[in-house]
Amino acid sequence: MDLAGRVETLIGPTVEAMGFSLVRVQVLGQNRPRLQIMAERTDGESMLVEDCAAISRAVSAVLDVEDPIAGAYTLEVSSPGIDRPLVRLADFDRFAGFEAKVEMDLAVNGRRRFQGRLLGTEGDAVRLRMEDSEVVLPYVDIRRAKLVLTEELLATGGH
Repeated sequence: MDLAGRVETLIGPTVEAMGFSLVRVQVLGQNRPRLQIMAERTDGESMLVEDCAAISRAVSAVLDVEDPIAGAYTLEVSSPGIDRPLVRLADFDRFAGFEAKVEMDLAVNGRRRFQGRLLGTEGDAVRLRMEDSEVVLPYVDIRRAKLVLTEELLATGGH
């Protein structure tokens, strides 16, 4: 398990007990790494600055005890925002019907970048409707994916 995965395992129960779910945990940089934690409220309400501060305090306490990152690091806690990253397979079902951009590690049909309407999942793959076709993208090969900021997405507030 990589460092971000270990941190997610350590802080996940605390964050969930507070009424939030982890969207993504990333460790960026090497000299003074940045630990980026992206979380959202499980009640569907918008994240507030106070929510991020509360998560930061709780996570800091856990990380001070467990100490998974050697040396000094910077902790950043944020909400996903309206153009939310899609990081778990379930995200692609949750946001089916919305426009998304997907970047692949391995080419599918000769392409690595796709944009279209999410059609949900099929087994361990993501279905996406583009202008004139439908494509099935293996989840394990997705490098990054995010919702596209559209009027439709804005109307829902990203939920």
